[in-house]
Amino acid sequence: MISGPGPDAARSFEVAAELRVLIGQFTRRLREHSQVDNLSNAQKAVLIHLERDGSATMSALARVEGMRPQSMGPIISALAGAGLVEGGPDPADGRRRILSLTAEARKSISAGRAAKADWLYRTIQSKLTPDEQERLPGAIHLLKRLLEP
Repeated sequence: MISGPGPDAARSFEVAAELRVLIGQFTRRLREHSQVDNLSNAQKAVLIHLERDGSATMSALARVEGMRPQSMGPIISALAGAGLVEGGPDPADGRRRILSLTAEARKSISAGRAAKADWLYRTIQSKLTPDEQERLPGAIHLLKRLLEP
């Protein structure tokens, strides 16, 4: 809750609460412009992991996502059925399959990011004054600092 006495602490708490709500709304608006909106959060997480870290086994993906391998099966099946993930034999252990993104998945992810960037660019241009646009990098810098360890 609020740490420390005084109006500054109360105001900081109000700003934090407002920022949390705003970030949630902002994230939803960006998702509206995504190319892969029909996927569940778990399916999106798998795609992001495979894109960022490369090929992986189903067990490794389940471990990263904090679930049992049996729970990962339907997620992978749905992604494979949609043509977004493909598997091949693990050269080190033929019983395991190595999963990776298809070319279609990479195109979809790239198109989704481009659509989000385009929406954000157009929104900044149309809703912010030139002075506000010049101040935006400073606000971004402050937000980045909130994520520093």
